[in-house]
Amino acid sequence: MFSPYLVSFVFNACLIGSSLAVTLTQSSQLKTRTYDYIIVGAGTAGLTLANRLTEDPNVSVLVLEAGIDRPRPSYSLYFSFSDQNQPLVTAPFLAPTLTPNSIFDWNYTVVPQVGLGGRSFPYPRGRILGGSSSVNYLFHQYGSTEDWDRFANVTGDPGWSWSNMRRFVQKHEKIVPPVDGHNTTGQIIPSIHGFNGVLGVSLPGFNQTTDTRVIQTTVELEEFPYNEDLSGIDRSLLGVGFVQGAVHGGVRSSSSSTYLAQANTRPNLTVLINATVQKLIASGSILGLKVFKTVQFTSSPGTSLAPGGGPSIQVNATKEVILSAGTIGTAQILQLSGIGNPDDLNPLNIPVLVNSPHVGRNLMDHTFLPNIFSVNGETSVDHVLQNPSSINAAVNQFFTNHTGMIVVPVSNTFGFARIPANSSVLSTDADPAPGPNSPHFEYIPTNFFISAVTPEPATGSFFTIVTVLVNPTSRGTVKIRSTNPFDKPIIDPQFLTTDFDLVAMRESVKSARRFVSAPAWSDYVIGPLVPGDSDDDIDAFVRSTTTTIFHPSGTAGMTSFLLSNGVVNPDLSVKGTLGLRVVDASVFPFIPSCHTQGPVYMVAERAAELIKLAGIIGL
Repeated sequence: MFSPYLVSFVFNACLIGSSLAVTLTQSSQLKTRTYDYIIVGAGTAGLTLANRLTEDPNVSVLVLEAGIDRPRPSYSLYFSFSDQNQPLVTAPFLAPTLTPNSIFDWNYTVVPQVGLGGRSFPYPRGRILGGSSSVNYLFHQYGSTEDWDRFANVTGDPGWSWSNMRRFVQKHEKIVPPVDGHNTTGQIIPSIHGFNGVLGVSLPGFNQTTDTRVIQTTVELEEFPYNEDLSGIDRSLLGVGFVQGAVHGGVRSSSSSTYLAQANTRPNLTVLINATVQKLIASGSILGLKVFKTVQFTSSPGTSLAPGGGPSIQVNATKEVILSAGTIGTAQILQLSGIGNPDDLNPLNIPVLVNSPHVGRNLMDHTFLPNIFSVNGETSVDHVLQNPSSINAAVNQFFTNHTGMIVVPVSNTFGFARIPANSSVLSTDADPAPGPNSPHFEYIPTNFFISAVTPEPATGSFFTIVTVLVNPTSRGTVKIRSTNPFDKPIIDPQFLTTDFDLVAMRESVKSARRFVSAPAWSDYVIGPLVPGDSDDDIDAFVRSTTTTIFHPSGTAGMTSFLLSNGVVNPDLSVKGTLGLRVVDASVFPFIPSCHTQGPVYMVAERAAELIKLAGIIGL
């Protein structure tokens, strides 16, 4: 997706080492096998919970993480630097080099996609402290108010409505100045944000040459209105504006560097990495509900002191086990534990302990389609990415003083839109967006060539508008392929298998082309790299080029307490069980209309309150 020069450079700079002194690496270091709460997964949600639950010094928490600690940069072939122990994953612009197919990644692959011409491709998920918050592209939003109100409606729980969830923004978020100190007036609405939370969030700290063109387009074309704040807080998500990123002082803010770091010295918190959960163990039933308070795990491949791998270890929770293993991992662990669809478990001779047919179903994701344009001149970032000495200078500057082009994500601006109201597909299909102020697709302008499919030409300058389907109607599945927890599950997102999804992506391409037709681009954009204006031409381009933007959700979806369908109740307890909850993106009944990191943090913040309350009243 990035220049091979940059990818090679980054991985030559990696050296694994411990970044948190209290983090355990071997099960033999555990002082006990019993904790009040056991959290499976040290990702976005898991570390948020670990922080909040250990605010009570009388509560003990164990976090099990299959992945590694954060890496540290070392000397490379190209340059040397003093990084003051900052891990390489903190460099925002380098996010595309961290996955796929790396030590930080679960290295999943989707099955051949019927809606994408039978193509198969990587499906990155973070396998590292912080999970995907340590390797994602750092865009930070909260979804539309309509997203949250829909969650409340489908679950029958007003606690998920925006009027209740709004307060968690203040608890979670800490808006900080961009590292370049520029005047942010008109780029954000400070009064709606939080300034005393945990996760640092800022506007871009380095100007990209196309930023002024993007904003000028909002003046020149009525179709693309300016939106002063695209966080989703109390506002429409429609329009074009500046990215708010999980960046503090020019470096990445992850759940590891914030929530975990804040709780790092608490003696009641234990984090064990290199620990792969094999399954959950049932310990009888109460009132017809299976009790799950035991977790069985073993050493992750290549991390055990024993030559053949470590033995299975069991740890017990006196209060709850909380699955925060992510949309893929949570579904896999539930199925391995006998909680799932009998059609999936019986062929593998896994006893069905809880008949939960929707485990692993309802997989939703946002698509990724790079619309690449040839451009004039040499202001495209391609001229940096293709030059090792320029890369050297940019990364050296970042690790010297956290300034320069590396401090920003892949784009400084982005926008959201709906397909035309008179589109025929809206008369034949129900509108999948949760309301009129929620988008159907997103566009992300990047001033360089970016694609996971199209090879980069040897010469030329490029500008890309990535378009993203944010309210898809296609639904996929996650299924285990064996009883071996180290066998990767079968992941089938079923991308673009509905008429609406294809039409929406077609409209996103047309919208991207109209965007660069504004006078602001007349001396810069030459034309699309892939020509063709007919619907058939665009559809062929969409099916041949679309991949994922890495937002899988929904495989353990929430439904009402009164309904048997779905996987978890509105309090995130797993239906048919006691002592077991799920807290991660898998619980979304519908995928949020935005980048999913922020909504996952919000879910975790509310989950912590629910769990604390249950602990107080003895549930």
